[in-house]
Amino acid sequence: MDHAVRIEKLGTVTVVTLDRPQVRNAVDSATARQLYDAFVAFDADEEARVAVFHGANGHFCAGWDLQFGAAMAQQQGGSSVLSGLEFSAADAQPLGPMGPSRLLLNKPVIAAVSGAAVAGGMELALWCDMRVMEEDAYFGVYCRRFGVPLIDGGTVRLPRLVGLGHAMDLILTGRKVESGEALQMGLANRVVPTGNAREAAVALAEQLAKFPQATMLADRRNAYEQWDRPLPEALHLEWERSKHRIGDGLQGAGRFAAGEGRHGKF
Repeated sequence: MDHAVRIEKLGTVTVVTLDRPQVRNAVDSATARQLYDAFVAFDADEEARVAVFHGANGHFCAGWDLQFGAAMAQQQGGSSVLSGLEFSAADAQPLGPMGPSRLLLNKPVIAAVSGAAVAGGMELALWCDMRVMEEDAYFGVYCRRFGVPLIDGGTVRLPRLVGLGHAMDLILTGRKVESGEALQMGLANRVVPTGNAREAAVALAEQLAKFPQATMLADRRNAYEQWDRPLPEALHLEWERSKHRIGDGLQGAGRFAAGEGRHGKF
């Protein structure tokens, strides 16, 4: 089997690299499974705190491998392809067409975006908690040209991230979104010089890995799970999950009183 996914452990940071240079890191079914397995393993690794999702050779991911998809459709037929993608919301760890796109991990993932992050590749970047983008990188629902639907969370995560107005513009037109506009609309969290996305994403991951983890992860989960809940229910769930972290906060207050972390220093 072609190993298109590499895993590198840098202390508490895990770097998952997609490496299919011949197709700008487009994903076929075998690669989707490798990505899925890599992030399931990261989530289960007690020593790993943050992951960086990186595309090798100058591109993040050009989406689903359309040449592979065309060959698969000829061999299996449309109904057989569809049956292989079905899943239930009750599935604990569902496999997405692009691999990890349906997973709800317990720890953060940062996308290091270079070159193309389009179609399903854009959906993979949206799946991540944060996106560090190089100056000449770009997003886009390029699959609009071929009638390929967004089935890896794009129509769910994009409106939640940038608002319905921006999302509809990108979803309906499929146009290219360069780094400056991506940063302005909130699609990118950081823009860095070309060639520096991986390094910057790892540095950001290392920063997150140094924080008190239980509190950070509780806050992260609360932020995700408040969607579409009535305000009183969302506030109650926040309290129930985070009240056990108050002791951690009191210890942090003691460190502050002793002189640590003043004036925004980490």
